[in-house]
Amino acid sequence: MRIHVGTDHAGLEFAQTLIKHLSDQGHEVTDHGPKTYEPLDDYPSFCIAAARAVVRDQSEGLESLGVVFGGSGNGEQIAANKVEGVRAALAWNDATAQLARQHNDANVVAIGARQHTEDEAIALIDLFIKTPFSFEERHERRIAQLAEYERTGAIAGHPVD
Repeated sequence: MRIHVGTDHAGLEFAQTLIKHLSDQGHEVTDHGPKTYEPLDDYPSFCIAAARAVVRDQSEGLESLGVVFGGSGNGEQIAANKVEGVRAALAWNDATAQLARQHNDANVVAIGARQHTEDEAIALIDLFIKTPFSFEERHERRIAQLAEYERTGAIAGHPVD
């Protein structure tokens, strides 16, 4: 599987550990930055680049997911979710990592690099990657509604006032 990684200065050190871990598992990993430590860098461009690459790969039929992280993971999740076609989920325990994939078919996971040990963060990411989408009708329906809203600003048959 192709995995796209994006972070900021808060996750730079962890990024190198994660990239090696994922590569050792046989994944093709693309690092969207940053490449050097800059304490005042901004995460949006790195996370958006990773998210755009996931959408591009998936639109081409490639199996691809993204991992974005920073101090809390919150801003990184928000940035990734600005990309049309991305469903980024903040994972902070096993259940949230697993349910993001099973119920939401999330294609990007956000992690708070300062909220977990490296081993904990890697375990959450591994769980996210290996968990398949359930393909249950109710979950497919909800994801379709989100995609419809993303495209049109409305959900047919449902008020969004």
